[in-house]
Amino acid sequence: MRDLKKYAGIFPAFYACYDETGAVSAERTRALTEYLIGKGVTGLYVGGSSGECIYQSVAERKLVLENVMAVAKGRIVIIAHVACNNTADSMELAAHAESLGVDAIAAIPPIYFHLPPYAIADYWNDISSAAPHTDFIIYNIPQLAGVALSGALLREMLRNPCVIGVKNSSMPVQDIEMWRDEGAIVFNGPDEQLASGLVAGAIGGIGGTYGAMPELYLKIFELIGRGEIAGAREIQDACCHIIYKMCSCHGNMYAAIKEILRLNGGPDVGSVRKPLAALTEEDKAICASAAADIRDAIAKYC
Repeated sequence: MRDLKKYAGIFPAFYACYDETGAVSAERTRALTEYLIGKGVTGLYVGGSSGECIYQSVAERKLVLENVMAVAKGRIVIIAHVACNNTADSMELAAHAESLGVDAIAAIPPIYFHLPPYAIADYWNDISSAAPHTDFIIYNIPQLAGVALSGALLREMLRNPCVIGVKNSSMPVQDIEMWRDEGAIVFNGPDEQLASGLVAGAIGGIGGTYGAMPELYLKIFELIGRGEIAGAREIQDACCHIIYKMCSCHGNMYAAIKEILRLNGGPDVGSVRKPLAALTEEDKAICASAAADIRDAIAKYC
């Protein structure tokens, strides 16, 4: 009997961990995994946008997941994003993820060429066939993938017994309601609307800023579960202002997040991989201010 309750909670989207030369660091990957487990998160979402997956090779993505699983297996829930922009590599990563014992795999649709729904379904089902004993989660992020999940496509995918739900990063909260109505579990994607997504019926959240301030998102999840909407909304507002500050940097948001993580006592996981922009000197003051905002919010709300 499939246990879907294990997916209820907060899943930081795992950050790419690089050494000083820009290579994937096994040591730093393990350190970040241990750090986030220590924060009490439900699980980790490995190899997605926050993991800079489109800028990594298949071998590097395997290395990341192997080191996450070496620390996390059996301790928290692991969802591995395995999509590449071709079916063969995606299937290889799916099979590898299943061999490591992940709880679920996930995949965006292929990007660049706008494929018809039947071709996207074939792509996802091919990936799932390479991990036939592992739950499958559709990743809907139309603003980056260039194609949006539809009710008809989701219904087609739910014919696959491995498909359990959607990581929904589209902005309309209504999408969460629609996917849930089709029988899927739904993870809220946009960090700025976690509270709203949970109220709309999301089982949990997967987010790129969660790793920098997991305490705040865990508290939102707790308060929503208790029906304390006003309190959750207040923390959500604080998170949003911090996110807006992160996004004001010249450097890429993930470069800012990694610096904020380091400033607040987390592991040093390096910078970002080109073509993502590294931080400038002017960004460092913004990161220091955001890091202080996070400490203040945790002290106030947690």
